[in-house]
Amino acid sequence: MTPRSTPSEFEWPTWLLWTVILVSWALLVGSYGSIPTWISTPLLVVVVAWYMSFQHELTHGHPTRNATVNRLIGLPPLGIWYPFDTYKIDHLKHHDDAHLTEPGVDPESNYITPELAATLGPLALWLYKSQRTFLGRFLIGPALVNVSLWTRLARAVRKGDLDELQIWSLHLPLAVMLLWLLDRHTAMPVWHYCFGIAYPALGLAMLRSLYEHRPAALPSHRTVINQAAWPWRLLYLNNNYHVVHHAYPGVPWYRIPALYRADSAAYQERNGGFVLPGYLHLIRNFAFKPVDNPVLAAPATAPQRAASPRHPTKQT
Repeated sequence: MTPRSTPSEFEWPTWLLWTVILVSWALLVGSYGSIPTWISTPLLVVVVAWYMSFQHELTHGHPTRNATVNRLIGLPPLGIWYPFDTYKIDHLKHHDDAHLTEPGVDPESNYITPELAATLGPLALWLYKSQRTFLGRFLIGPALVNVSLWTRLARAVRKGDLDELQIWSLHLPLAVMLLWLLDRHTAMPVWHYCFGIAYPALGLAMLRSLYEHRPAALPSHRTVINQAAWPWRLLYLNNNYHVVHHAYPGVPWYRIPALYRADSAAYQERNGGFVLPGYLHLIRNFAFKPVDNPVLAAPATAPQRAASPRHPTKQT
C-alpha cells in the first residue's frame, strides 16, 4: 500500500497552513502604510509565494478528497498572474514521470530541442539560458511566464478553445475584484501589489524548480533531492525532497520528510545521486551562471554530476 493520508484523516497541518497564510496576508495588506514598506513588502512576497506552494498541495488532493472543495479554496488569485485551473492542468500532466523534462510533452520542462534552438535568434536563446540561472529565473522568469500564458490565451481565442477561455473568464474577474478590494479598503497601491509583491512572489515560487529536474537517460534520474535548510523546506512545503513527491504524489507535505529520512540512501540511489546541498548552493554558484544547458542534447544526456554533489554535508 503506497504511503499517503488515509481517506478518513483530517489534514489539520494543511488546514492550519491555509489559515496562517490567509491571516498573515490579510494582516499585512490591511496594515500597509502603518509599518515600513521595506518590512511589509518582503513579508508579503514570501506569504504569496507560500500560498502558491499551498496551491500545489491542492492540485494533489489536499487537504480534502473533494476536488471541487480544493478548487474553490485555490481559486482566490492572491498571486494575480497565474490562474489556478491552468496550473493544476499543467502540473498534473507534468507528473507523467516517463516524460519528465521532454519539451512539448512535459508542460513544466525547462528545456528546448536542438531543432527549436536552431530557429531562435540570440535574444531568445539568451532568455532561455537566463532561466537556468538563479537571478534570471527570479527576475525575468515571471515575465516570460506571463508572455507564455497570454500567448496561450490568444491561441485559445483564435481556435475557440472554450476550456481555456472558461478558465480566464473566471480568473480575470476574480483578480480584478481582489485588486478593487485592495484599492478600496487598504492603503496599498494596486500597481505595487501587482509588480512589487505578486511578481517577485511568482519569481520566488519559480526558484524551487530552477534545478528540480534535469535531462537524463533514465527517467528515475531526472528528479532532485535538495537537502535544504528548514526555512526553504517550509516555504516550498518539503518539495525540495522532490523525488519523494514524485514517487508518492498523494502524500501530504508534512509527511514527506519522514519518508525521506526513513530510506534516504535508497532515494539517492534511485535518482542516480542527483542531490543538492540546498538553495543557497544554487545562489552562490549559479546566480549568473547557468546551472545547465537549456538546449537538450540528442539523445538524452547522461546524468550531470558537476552541480550535484552526491553526499552533501551542509543544509543551506
